[in-house]
Amino acid sequence: MGVGAFGDNGELWFEIQMLAANGDVFSVEALFDTGFTAGWLAINTQDLEALEWLRIAAQIFMTTARGEGQFNLYEGRVIIDDTEFTIPVHVGDDIPDTLMGSAWLDIMQLVVNKPQGILTLEIVKGN
Repeated sequence: MGVGAFGDNGELWFEIQMLAANGDVFSVEALFDTGFTAGWLAINTQDLEALEWLRIAAQIFMTTARGEGQFNLYEGRVIIDDTEFTIPVHVGDDIPDTLMGSAWLDIMQLVVNKPQGILTLEIVKGN
């Protein structure tokens, strides 16, 4: 089970691991963004350099909280809840945090109980 933490403003943060093409593993804090409904993960262009992931699509346009944005799509490998996933990753400029999109809710259960300090993300069995 992935255990998260609440940010100062109630944000939902989870530690995930990103697997580079050469096998290196990078642990990062990712912001769970339920408003990011078009994908799984979004990272800044500068973070891609160390990962060397394969680009699968170029110049995808989508609406973000900051307006219209242009992204490239890469095949990324991440570990969440001790499970490795190969997912499409939106990569663009000016993304201040690593963002987890709501596509994760198709295969995982998000449990939030702020009064008790409980924040978890875990794979729904059978998926």
